[in-house]
Amino acid sequence: MQTKKVSASYPEPVVSLAFDTLQMNKQALVFVNTKRSAERTAEEIAKNIKDNEDLLKIALTAKTSLSNPTKQCERLSYCLRKGIAFHHAGLTQGQKTLVEDNFRNGTIKIICCTPTLAYGLDLPAFRVIIKDLKRFGRRGLAWIPVLDYLQQAGRAGRPKYDSHGEAIAIANTDSEKENIYEKYVKGEPEEIQSKLAVEPALRMYVLSLIATGMVSSRKEIYSFFDRTFWAHQYQDSDRLAEVIEKILLMLSEWEFLRADEEEEVFNATPIGRRVSELCIDPYTAYFIVECLRRAASKKIEVFSFLHMISSTLEMRPLVKAKTREIELLQQELAKYHELLLMDEPPMYDAEYDYFLDSFKTALMFREWVDENSEEYLLENFNVRPGELQVKIDMADWLMYAAQEMCTLLHFPYLKREISKARFRVKYGVKEELLPLLRLKHIGRVRARKMYSNRIKDLGDVKKADIIMLSQLLGRSIAASVKKQVGQESEKTLEGF
Repeated sequence: MQTKKVSASYPEPVVSLAFDTLQMNKQALVFVNTKRSAERTAEEIAKNIKDNEDLLKIALTAKTSLSNPTKQCERLSYCLRKGIAFHHAGLTQGQKTLVEDNFRNGTIKIICCTPTLAYGLDLPAFRVIIKDLKRFGRRGLAWIPVLDYLQQAGRAGRPKYDSHGEAIAIANTDSEKENIYEKYVKGEPEEIQSKLAVEPALRMYVLSLIATGMVSSRKEIYSFFDRTFWAHQYQDSDRLAEVIEKILLMLSEWEFLRADEEEEVFNATPIGRRVSELCIDPYTAYFIVECLRRAASKKIEVFSFLHMISSTLEMRPLVKAKTREIELLQQELAKYHELLLMDEPPMYDAEYDYFLDSFKTALMFREWVDENSEEYLLENFNVRPGELQVKIDMADWLMYAAQEMCTLLHFPYLKREISKARFRVKYGVKEELLPLLRLKHIGRVRARKMYSNRIKDLGDVKKADIIMLSQLLGRSIAASVKKQVGQESEKTLEGF
């Protein structure tokens, strides 16, 4: 085992190793265990480097990736001016691509990142510096799996970039160094475990196989799963049959499957086929159907649907409700209680913490559709722009699925209401701006500018003076908007 000596100029080993890498004119990835640590470590390295004027354009691009830059955008821009970057799930897709592309072409020299960058990307890193080999999980701080270590270490010295590479794990003591060597350098990777037995996956596969006609009888279903890696790994056909029977019973009770009188052949119902095509967990589909049936006979608002989608498995990980927030969240819950489409579990129930998390996630969406900024959500919900976009995309898909369920359940009114909620979440706007969003190049910021200047619908746009529009939107956008209205002013706002 080799021990890398670092310069005494910098007390932080990662910073010293980063500068050693720069002196070699090489590139490095620094793996840490949290998004906050990635940002902090990048800033620690960057503050010892002078600005590079050649990098100012890249830094400006990162900063202006959002219409209203957040503090995270400003941090990234600051680091990029020095040739340093951070990379994690909280960045927008544009910022991630900017960092990755400029690392590939050698403009960026150091990326401080979370372990997500260890999978699926081929980057020219001569050196990998693993700062954290422990990660917080259900049981607190624990060593990461050997497989994760190998994935991170394997980013160093990629064949088409270098003839060799260095993977360096940071140890604080001699004892910890020996532990790392025994566990990770000499250790064997964990066995791969089949995930097919996880109920959400199995529910989707069973329904999909039947809906597409690949299997229909019990014998065919058992035969198919007998040939899977799961069956090969566990060699327990009785357990396999037991789990499949449980799934078949669930899907039949939820009216996604229909069995014949002898229950030997299964066929998907129309709603079951649509659920399969939508690629969502059948449990989520059943939950949405039950919520829609409740919504058909009670008072609803946009928050009803925001909470519905926030309560699905697909929306996890949710915005975490902190202990100090519980009393405040319960006060908010009292205001929205009548609008919820599911029952609140008892306070001491095991599901109550998850219920509060889903409620807080719905509150985050409410602030978004009330036109609060990405910076506001970052400060108040600790949701970064990249994470927000992932949640918006999932919300859009879940609401589309809910619209499809409304069609099959014959709930046209609910379908219109969900359509409005869906567009509000997609664009982050109040309902009054929806007509303006039909125009290309018009998002939440420009739509609000127009509305504030008494341009509230397509008719107002058509009557608006082109000079005033140019002052609000810019000459090219104003011309485009005018052209669109001339072509589409007579069209109805179907779906809004």
